[in-house]
Amino acid sequence: MEKESFEDNEVAEILNKYFISIKVDREERTDIDHIYMTVCQAFTGSGGWPLTIFMTPDKEPFFAGTYFPKHDKIGMYGFLSILQRVRKEWDGNREYLINSSNKILNAINEPENVQNEELKSDLIDSAFSQFKSNFDNDYGGFGNAPKFPTPHNLYFLLRYWYKTKEKSALDIVEKTLDSMYRGGIYDHIGYGFSRYSTDRKWLVPHFEKMLYDNALLAIAYLETYQVTKNSRYAEVAEQIFTYVLRDMTSKEGGFYSAEDADSEGEEGKFYLWTVDEVKNILGEKAGDKFCAYFNITPKGNFEGKNIPNLIKSSFTVIDTEFINRSREKLFDIRNKRVHPYKDDKILTSWNGLMIASMAIGGRVLCNNNYISAAENASAFIYKKLIRKDGRLLARYRDGEAAFPAYIDDYAFLIWGLIELYETTFKPEYLEKAINLNKDLIKYFWDDKNGGLFVYGSDSEQLITRPKEIYDGATPSGNSVSALNFLRLAHLTGMYEFEDKAHQLLKTFANSITDYPKGYSFSLIVLLFIQSKSKEIVIAADRNNNETKKMIDIINEKFRPFTISMLYSNENKNVEKLAEFISEYNSVNGRPTAYICENYSCKAPITDTKLFKQILKDDD
Repeated sequence: MEKESFEDNEVAEILNKYFISIKVDREERTDIDHIYMTVCQAFTGSGGWPLTIFMTPDKEPFFAGTYFPKHDKIGMYGFLSILQRVRKEWDGNREYLINSSNKILNAINEPENVQNEELKSDLIDSAFSQFKSNFDNDYGGFGNAPKFPTPHNLYFLLRYWYKTKEKSALDIVEKTLDSMYRGGIYDHIGYGFSRYSTDRKWLVPHFEKMLYDNALLAIAYLETYQVTKNSRYAEVAEQIFTYVLRDMTSKEGGFYSAEDADSEGEEGKFYLWTVDEVKNILGEKAGDKFCAYFNITPKGNFEGKNIPNLIKSSFTVIDTEFINRSREKLFDIRNKRVHPYKDDKILTSWNGLMIASMAIGGRVLCNNNYISAAENASAFIYKKLIRKDGRLLARYRDGEAAFPAYIDDYAFLIWGLIELYETTFKPEYLEKAINLNKDLIKYFWDDKNGGLFVYGSDSEQLITRPKEIYDGATPSGNSVSALNFLRLAHLTGMYEFEDKAHQLLKTFANSITDYPKGYSFSLIVLLFIQSKSKEIVIAADRNNNETKKMIDIINEKFRPFTISMLYSNENKNVEKLAEFISEYNSVNGRPTAYICENYSCKAPITDTKLFKQILKDDD
């Protein structure tokens, strides 16, 4: 629509004569996007982007749709026709339009049906059954085309496997991660994942790369590496981080939002190859070998050219040195092409996800570069995206920070700070997470019905103030907040946070019960509640070798319901955040581990072999 209509003089003349045109960046104004997408779904039964809304001067919508061509087509009105029709109806039948608007507003503002009941434990099994029945056994993922990664679904399945030891849950995760990596949705030359696959096989992506997808997917690969110890999963996570640090990180430390699908007016042009191009770069023999490995053929698999992929690759012995050497040569040549447009907005929410991902990557892979990147991004947010009065903001670009932060900004950043604390054990990150959590409750909590609103009480007040817990392309701010509440409660002993998690789940119990598969991150919270969560406190000098061994033992395995803390002379001020921790002291000056469960602790452990064995037995 941008090319067909918004940049077209004929359309512009009508728009400028009869309308006030407002173009909204839906990532900057998630509140507006959420509300008017709901309106579009109410009007038409479906939604999507580009979203087109006609509204009164009072911002009350009376007509909605998604894509409209410039001119009428068979079965579809064109944008020009719609503009003329809306103008005519507004001049001659305005009362009818306003009545239509009132009906929609009344519908979306209906009081929610809050039962205030606990979620039933069998929802966990129901969700797993839904995922299993929807699983694509041939190509991984769920359903048919288009296929989206939705990594939080895989998080749920990993935790379901951990709790039940249901092998098929882990099989689904591995098949999906393997298939996505082998497909064209993964950039085998420059790394990183595209937003989704247009086909069932994960071959042809929508070539747009999003920061949030890569953050969430890296976590999925890292967790599966912890479970399986398959080095391929660690390598994919490392490659994602290589892409993000190389192409998506600002000089100031924040992470950029996205890269477009198009370059030079063609979707995917930057990423495509012909056999001749590969051979010209690598030589005849090496080019043939590389093409055979990545399924690059004279016929092509996308508009006569090739998306490198491993879907049909049958190589049993992989010449890793050859692949890496060849890939680097192709990458250097590709880098000279016209690059897709980079959306260099720095969003607090998506940065929070990448901070979490890098922090997890740093501790699982023992890589300080990832930890530094997470810390730098956190420092950037606190330097550039905190208002003078302490209010978190949502977006930074070209030296300007704007818009009071939304629920996702708070929820995802708190998640990132919790991961940073459990990676570095620096109390400052725990303190920041606590303070942000208090602000989240202050600005967003619904005192009447529970749950968190999309935008804050101090933000621009729109035609409605929605709440949402559905886990879509990213987990919802409410579901992530619920898990944050639980983790912070166990880290600090502030159990009012745990109460908030229970209240939140009760608020949305009806929605989750109706379709558990759509609320996978909320069910992770339920699994956390149902499981015997474990707190491990290590009382020791941070730089002691035995301390490091104990920390590595905690991090080497997948332990999704375990909270870890370090209490040492270097971070004594953690006592101000978690008063109980002063009771945990080292024995005879040696690094000492305390394993606690259900409010009781085992005898202190000073032997690392015994510590490892006890955790293994518990697993």
